[in-house]
Amino acid sequence: MIVELGHFSLVLGLALALALAVLPLAGLVTHRERLMACAPSIAVGQCLFVLISFGCLMYAFAADDFSVAYVARNSNLALPLQFKLSAVWGAHEGSFLFWTLFLTIWTMLVGIFTGGLTTDMLARVMTVLGVISTGFIAFVLLTSNPFERLLPVSPGDGSDLNPLLQDFGLIIHPPMLYIGYVGFAVPFAFAIATLSAGRLDAAWARWSRPWTVAAWSFLTLGISFGSWWAYYELGWGGWWFWDAVENASFMPWLLGTALIHSLAVTEKRGVFRSWTVLLAIFTFSLSLLGAFLVRSGVLVSVHAFAVDPERGMYILAFLTFVIGGSLLLFALRAGRIRSHAGFSFRSREMLLMINNLFLVVACAAVLMGTLSPLVYEAMTDGGKISVGPPYFNLVFVPLVLVLFVFMGVSPHSRWRDTPLGLLLRRQMVLAACSLVTVAVLLLVAGRDFEWVVLFIDALAVWIVANLVADAWQRVSNKRARLRALLSQPPSWYGMWLAHAGMAVCIIGVATTVYYSEERDVRMTPGDETEVSGYGFKLASVSSLPGPNYDADQGVIEVTSDGKIIATLLPEKRRYRSGGNVMTEAAIDEGLFRDVFVALGEPVGDGAWAVRIHVKPFVRWIWFGGVLIAAGGMITLFDRRYRVLRERRDVAVQDLSAAPARAGA
Repeated sequence: MIVELGHFSLVLGLALALALAVLPLAGLVTHRERLMACAPSIAVGQCLFVLISFGCLMYAFAADDFSVAYVARNSNLALPLQFKLSAVWGAHEGSFLFWTLFLTIWTMLVGIFTGGLTTDMLARVMTVLGVISTGFIAFVLLTSNPFERLLPVSPGDGSDLNPLLQDFGLIIHPPMLYIGYVGFAVPFAFAIATLSAGRLDAAWARWSRPWTVAAWSFLTLGISFGSWWAYYELGWGGWWFWDAVENASFMPWLLGTALIHSLAVTEKRGVFRSWTVLLAIFTFSLSLLGAFLVRSGVLVSVHAFAVDPERGMYILAFLTFVIGGSLLLFALRAGRIRSHAGFSFRSREMLLMINNLFLVVACAAVLMGTLSPLVYEAMTDGGKISVGPPYFNLVFVPLVLVLFVFMGVSPHSRWRDTPLGLLLRRQMVLAACSLVTVAVLLLVAGRDFEWVVLFIDALAVWIVANLVADAWQRVSNKRARLRALLSQPPSWYGMWLAHAGMAVCIIGVATTVYYSEERDVRMTPGDETEVSGYGFKLASVSSLPGPNYDADQGVIEVTSDGKIIATLLPEKRRYRSGGNVMTEAAIDEGLFRDVFVALGEPVGDGAWAVRIHVKPFVRWIWFGGVLIAAGGMITLFDRRYRVLRERRDVAVQDLSAAPARAGA
């Protein structure tokens, strides 16, 4: 009964999505304000029914209802409860319902909390979101229904969740990623709404900017958590692999970063309007492209959902409709978009445009590397090519290094024009100090002198130095300097923290890539080896039963200067349902280095293959990602977004008071 309730609720959600797509539009055409004003209420109802549907599916997993085909394929009686619940989004059907739930939540929040919007503009935005919701819910019901029953005969136990997914990472990574993915539907809806209205002024950038920043921040967290999860769960100590499915989330992030900066310029100076609209369109389009790559079956990846290609055709058709329709509208309206503001090549506008161009070119390079194997296979009737890290490192890395140079200079720039002396003042001194600082730290740490690491880490330190110099400039002429620093707008704190987080990421990536040491060794209990100055002793290997698996657990003592600093317990697990074998690495975590040990296969005579990694500064990568996301979240507290809300409330009060004044 609960399962049928979930299915029926989803059908009602589809009906309300259709109403959201049609009724506000009908109000616009017929100039009936009541129809336009009903959009927020419809959005609330749509979200409520989809939430009920999702809750019913979660109940089916918790209750071990194996008469539901999706539950039977992705759960098991012995599966721990936390993984039963997270298994709801562990495969295609449930994860796309999760997508749809977050889309309806975004839609509801836009209807309730968007300030400064006129009734007709809100109706346009909600109509676009209603069309997208209709496409998503229809996709679930028509091709990916998670409520299908296995009747009249159902299994007494399930097949179990993919062992790779039986991890804490499944609980936090997909929700963050999905919130970010579908969140870009909001700036897309604002862009289409303003294009259709034919009044693409700076106000639309102010309306859509906080929603864009929120979606981008969640996507940043999702990517960071995914990198961390891949690092410790896959068992070989990597943190990014340029996998096609990883790229599918990275590309919207790159364009989303460009969109945030372009929205800032459009809001403050009224320029780059056409460019900003295109970025909003393509950012959401890349989110849909990611769904196609992951769910169509065209890619073979540890992250992909291997599903029926017919589902991929539905997404491809929807993607074509979204991109084609939005670009057609843009082509019809672009001629009316004009900007009369001027700026010089030394201005902040120009620096942000250069950053935008590098981000877009970098995204295009990733897109080309991701899709080229698919294009080659289609053109050669099954031929295979592989595009891996060598291509991405050769093409992508130089682009982002130049991008970081402009990012470091931008805090000292001004709108319209910046005197060249002010723009370059102290840059040579800061650059020299950064190089010397990094060189001294490398020597003190006893590292081999790598020129690439020296340059990249010095670039990161130089970015932070410029941020500190910018903060000092803001308070240098003030008596109460601390008070002046604390009185800066939240958008400045957000920019500062996000750029500092990027610098932290840069240091983590460069240091980890060039100074990590890895070794695969054959060890029997009692054997010792040394890697990067640390001693490793395999003390024992014993059997260990788990809730739904049996494991061989190694005990490895890690020593430094003859003293035991950690005892690591890596495991080789064999899951009883399905017989899958998984590696569970053990990590001694630290702020400046990780010691990573994975137990491989037995190689005879009581010996085991053991993989050992020592990775300096690897945690700075994810710490930097969290700082970047936190910077975005802080920006949302900027006062001008509250002012917009207050202005809308005042406008509503004035409208409600108008009839009373007329009667008087």
